[in-house]
Amino acid sequence: MMQNQQGQQMHPNMHTGAVPQQLNHGGHEVFDLHEVLSGTIGTMNQYLMLRQHVKDPELLNILDRQYQFMQNEYNTTVECFQSGQDPSQPTQSYKMTQGNDFVYGLKPTQPKKPWQSLSEISDEFISSCMLASCKASASHKTMAALETTNPVVRRVLADSVSNCIEMAYELSIYQNKKHYYQVPQLSQQDMNQMLNAFAPAQGTPQNMNMNTGMNPNPNIQH
Repeated sequence: MMQNQQGQQMHPNMHTGAVPQQLNHGGHEVFDLHEVLSGTIGTMNQYLMLRQHVKDPELLNILDRQYQFMQNEYNTTVECFQSGQDPSQPTQSYKMTQGNDFVYGLKPTQPKKPWQSLSEISDEFISSCMLASCKASASHKTMAALETTNPVVRRVLADSVSNCIEMAYELSIYQNKKHYYQVPQLSQQDMNQMLNAFAPAQGTPQNMNMNTGMNPNPNIQH
């Protein structure tokens, strides 16, 4: 321990002045960013390995567009993480190229089971892996953003979460269209009951009215 002029003890790692911009990160933030960036590398590597097995041109197009966007976003995150400053290129929003109509209901399918050979790899499996990676990235980046102290990195991570959601949505729509991902629905009666289970909040509770000028706790005297 060190002592300042008033004799108070100071931790040797405690910053008493302005923190350099490139070091403007908390410890928890640094660990979370390492996990996020390592996870992004893993996702990109997975996309690269799976690409050679894709048969559907539409899925191949989705894979390539998402990979390129992930690469740019990865570079942006690395840059602001290392500098602590705004990246040279502003964050972008991922845009899918297909509609957002889902087909509801279940159709009979063959039960799923583990493969017996690598020759069984399919577009269904590939798109499922891609979807799982996007969903995991959204979760990891959200948790990391909540622990981030650097305002620039926090914003970049927050912007990236919505992009992960959009990519996952694009893949779920693709899977639904191919009947890989089926969406069951409730009966109309059950649906109506669930939809009307909540009512709008009205007015302001009396104990939250800050304009009355009254002491909310009569036992405390001013």
